Amino acid sequence: MNRCRALVACGAVTCLYLTLVVTPALRAQVVGGTISGSVLDPSGAVVPDALVRIENPSRGLQRELKTNGGGFYSVPNLNPGNYEITVTAAGFRVARQSAVLTVSEQLVINVQLQLPNDAQTTVQVEGGAPAVELASSSVSAVVEGKAVRDLPLNGRDWTSLAALNPGVHSVDTQTSPAAGGNARVNRGWGTQLNIGGDRPQQNVYRLDGVVINDYTGGGPGGVLGLALGVEAVQEFSVVTGNAAAEYGRTSGGVINAITRAGTNQFHGSAYEFLRNSAFDARNFFDGADVPPFRRNQFGASLGGPIAKNHTFFFFDYEGLRQSLSTTTVDSVPSANAHQGILTTGNVTVDPKVAPYLALYPLPNGAQKGDFGVYSFVGKAVVPEDLYTARVDHTIGAKDTLHATVLSDDSTTTGPDNYNFVLNEQIGSRKSASIEEGHLFSGALGNFARFGYSRSVAEAPILAGGIAGNALDTSLGFVPGYPVGTMQVSGTPDFLGASLPSYAYHYN
Repeated sequence: MNRCRALVACGAVTCLYLTLVVTPALRAQVVGGTISGSVLDPSGAVVPDALVRIENPSRGLQRELKTNGGGFYSVPNLNPGNYEITVTAAGFRVARQSAVLTVSEQLVINVQLQLPNDAQTTVQVEGGAPAVELASSSVSAVVEGKAVRDLPLNGRDWTSLAALNPGVHSVDTQTSPAAGGNARVNRGWGTQLNIGGDRPQQNVYRLDGVVINDYTGGGPGGVLGLALGVEAVQEFSVVTGNAAAEYGRTSGGVINAITRAGTNQFHGSAYEFLRNSAFDARNFFDGADVPPFRRNQFGASLGGPIAKNHTFFFFDYEGLRQSLSTTTVDSVPSANAHQGILTTGNVTVDPKVAPYLALYPLPNGAQKGDFGVYSFVGKAVVPEDLYTARVDHTIGAKDTLHATVLSDDSTTTGPDNYNFVLNEQIGSRKSASIEEGHLFSGALGNFARFGYSRSVAEAPILAGGIAGNALDTSLGFVPGYPVGTMQVSGTPDFLGASLPSYAYHYN
């Protein structure tokens, strides 16, 4: 076809019912982290039927269970945060220990009880968990929420922080997602990451347990190649090697993120980041003035209780508005070539071909032989809006429920190679998840999760004509259609303004 337009979409719906038998060797796929360990007496023997209470003070969350016959306990699917572990058993002092749990972490807390000196004695254990991962052989690292929100990021793309970890590298030769072409849309909008030497399409991105890879299998992102939502991400982990079987679906790395949740205290933020051309230097191809550039990123977030200790909400909105002007320098047919006269060999072009050469803009710079220089300053305009919402509800001591919804829509509009037509690109992401967890006992739990993820990209779309002959159907290669793509040796492809062909890609 004369002009290429790609409509690419993917949709995925998953419904998982995970029965988790809590033993040291068996784990199902859960969103949060797990605190597990053994309760021992002073001699190192196991203590069965000891009461273990795991508490998150900021949300009033409590989980209670008893150790099994082997003195083992495990509390899965906990949100990242600060936890207090209290262990009581008949004939022993009460033991308390603090722990910080990160996303997807398998935290092992072994507690050794002491004999009482009197009935009122309590043992307070100081110190954190061991630095060595005792419950998993995966090679991974965590990017904590403070780093996600506080580190300066060009474009505020949270996935780019994965490159802070060993074994993760951002691909250096990523195609620019500039308006007017479809090279980037065919590879996906998101940042291309190489994790452990694998191709970017081998990685898996998860948000609250739902895979959010795009239609190409690559990472999530808008038309600028950015994954917005810094304020909505609690933290994320990056598994760079030897991923556990619970992840599945990937032969590459795993980026596992969890959204922020509300607490018993209201917390929020309002922000705006501005980047412009005030301090930009003139590049080699620019004219006397630096082309204007302005990017505004702004938004607000708010989280807090709906019902204290039971129901919480979190909402985040982030908007991006960008106007980027760049200088384009093209090689075009000379003024004589526009008239069908070629200097080389003193040849006159066939009169039927001359109207097509006349479609190219006239040189506005130096001319040599049959070619000349044409330069112009084109402006690409991008609006993008991201919404993220989450609700958590504690049904009872053994039941929890949470749901997350995300929507990201973006477009970019700008001229083609010759300032001939105005092209547009569209990117859209939607995802949702809902999960209910129930603990039957200290040895058996069930987590049911429903997830939905869909991404769509469309490019290029004819958004308007700039040149007068852009929609001249008398020059079309197909009757009734405008002129399509033309190739002249020594010049960039002339993309034309024909109606597109379609290509569909699904996960």
